[in-house]
Amino acid sequence: MQDVWKTYPNGVMAVNGISIYIKKGEFVYVVGPSGAGKSTFIKMMYREEKPTRGEITIDGKDLSKIKEKNIPYLRRNIGVVFQDFKLLPNLTVFENVAFAMEVIEESKENIRKRVMEVLDVVRLKNKARFLPHELSGGEQQRVAIARAVVNKPAVLIADEPTGNLDPETSWEIMHIIEEINESGTTVVMATHNRDIVDNMRKRLIAIEGGRISRDEIRGTYGYEI
Repeated sequence: MQDVWKTYPNGVMAVNGISIYIKKGEFVYVVGPSGAGKSTFIKMMYREEKPTRGEITIDGKDLSKIKEKNIPYLRRNIGVVFQDFKLLPNLTVFENVAFAMEVIEESKENIRKRVMEVLDVVRLKNKARFLPHELSGGEQQRVAIARAVVNKPAVLIADEPTGNLDPETSWEIMHIIEEINESGTTVVMATHNRDIVDNMRKRLIAIEGGRISRDEIRGTYGYEI
């Protein structure tokens, strides 16, 4: 990001002149109090929101110049995991993950092979035929992670991925995300989870009042919850 600003139509300035560089393969936490601009920061990275001004470049592509019709192509190289999973309720685990490959018209043979590979990574190979409602919250989040990485994105963006999970399940999810990062995928994760941030020390970007207040190599959470 280079001098990025975001003002909403109602006049609220959510991001205020942010410049930041995240290297390929890094694992970065994004933290800050509610209303600080974290969500806007994250959403601009996968072009859910467009900056009012400034440049956002991911993998050599300037997001501010991408036409609306080309956003789905951009997102092939950016995986996103949400707090509320966003699984398709009438599709099985396999079908939910396969869907991300079907939209880019991969062959059935490649889909079958790759989906089972990623289900193995998230320890759900034995539940490929289950529907989302037959899974625990942690298992549903693991399906969401599998879907996000099935197309081998350069960047994985995780927006409060442990927000709806109990502590033990949260750690399971974090170990999977860490393994994905160690395989070469850049991870940017917004979180309020102090225990995870303080125990799995990574680069930490703190946002307050729409600006970066801290950028630390092995940062700690530093906020009252």
